Amino acid sequence: MIQNPLPKTDLKVSQLCLGTMTFGTPVGEADAIQLTHWALEHGVNFLDTANMYEGYTRYPGSAGGVGEEILGKALKGRRGQAVVATKVGMKIGPADDDQGASRAHILREIDRSLVRLGCDYVDLYYMHKFDPSVPLAESAQAMNDLIDAGKVRHWAISNFSAEQISDLLAVCDQNGWRRPVALQPAYSLLKRDIEKDVLPLCQREQIAVLPYQVLQGGLLTDKYQRGAEIPKDSRQVEKPEWTMALTDELFNQLEQIKAEAQKQGRTLLQHALKSLLETPAVLSLVVGVKNIPQLERLIAAVE
Repeated sequence: MIQNPLPKTDLKVSQLCLGTMTFGTPVGEADAIQLTHWALEHGVNFLDTANMYEGYTRYPGSAGGVGEEILGKALKGRRGQAVVATKVGMKIGPADDDQGASRAHILREIDRSLVRLGCDYVDLYYMHKFDPSVPLAESAQAMNDLIDAGKVRHWAISNFSAEQISDLLAVCDQNGWRRPVALQPAYSLLKRDIEKDVLPLCQREQIAVLPYQVLQGGLLTDKYQRGAEIPKDSRQVEKPEWTMALTDELFNQLEQIKAEAQKQGRTLLQHALKSLLETPAVLSLVVGVKNIPQLERLIAAVE
């Protein structure tokens, strides 16, 4: 597995990043630990989680923490093999301060995440979303202070627009603070809106792009066919609210993408992954799998 250097850091991240959003349900703890170990042993050194992750049982405002706890168990004795990323900002409780990018929330949540992960530090700490209720300067300074404290090596952002990224970079430069080194956006051949302004901005500013939803909930794996029965173990069945509706318009898009893949001598899966990795600034793709054979298939598609 190729490992790409992350600009302005000493980190190298594998082209595939193991996401942990499914840890807990449907991927039980023992299977998740085995999957993580297998990934590390086969060159996937980049592991992504968030304080809100708790598998398919997640609902807005639920406590989260499950993904981090399981990943922490998997990392015992293996921390040095991994680049670990987690996030802060989504709602993880009933109180008003159980979400957002305030200094108090960020400082509180990093400590909770580190305990769950069993780590002294994380390599990347994301602001999980833009928080309009908090000045960007407050959030950026908190992240910089965490780096100074040794709890975070580098910080990053997720789900920010081009305008929000530009404003944040200006705040960092004005105050002499470290900039975020990476962006995690939703991006796939079925969801390409970031190509207009976000990707060019990240390329200019040397911000690594580490997208999620790259297979769009399995739609780009070629498991769904027009008029055919939906696979019983698919996300369309298990968690339909996390997927796109299987409309005729969607199948038209999938057939067009598949035709483009065939022109390049690729399967749909290969094309979905390789096309993103061939995009400037995109260094690693966050993938969610339920078992080792699925991850093995993705590695083969990339290589």
